[in-house]
Amino acid sequence: MVDNNTNLDGFSRNVPRPLVDDIIHHFQISLDSIHGPAHWARVRYTGLLLARETGADWKVVELFAFLHDSQRRNDGADPEHGPRAGVYARAQCGRLFDLTPEQLEVLVFSCNGHTKERLIDDVTAQTCWDADRLDLYRPGVDILPDPYYLGTTAAKDTGMMQGAIGRSRVSQHAVQLFYGRRWGGEVCGDARAFQREQHQ
Repeated sequence: MVDNNTNLDGFSRNVPRPLVDDIIHHFQISLDSIHGPAHWARVRYTGLLLARETGADWKVVELFAFLHDSQRRNDGADPEHGPRAGVYARAQCGRLFDLTPEQLEVLVFSCNGHTKERLIDDVTAQTCWDADRLDLYRPGVDILPDPYYLGTTAAKDTGMMQGAIGRSRVSQHAVQLFYGRRWGGEVCGDARAFQREQHQ
């Protein structure tokens, strides 16, 4: 579903700034984490590329990118981080972002299942999962995406996979610059300052 509020390379009104602020303010691990903002940005970008082909709900895909790892407590084994993200999504819907009840259910399901499920008939949930799994080759994870775990034809396309692999190796700083001020000093700088204050 094409959404006029969405630009591939820039700011999206689908993901309000207060939501981003709240996610980063409460993020429990380093912003340079392999599951942090640079990963979210790449999942968003890849997810929107996929959604053009799959017909997935762009708004849900974008929100998933920001939310799915937002409740992690570490970069290792944390099997409940997806369900915690689903709980967070329910709590913030109507407060920091808006979705229809149907969209919210898909978002929560996508967050809940992104590390446990492989395939699903819902094209939006599958697009979310595929976008996340196409970013596995980032430094610190170093796993090439496996078509076995991808459910959409678009995600299994050789060009799509190669593009995602290339983006996965981009440094955190370069990703922040590529995605503009939203991932540059204005957001990440403020969040790093907050994290420093919390640990003083």
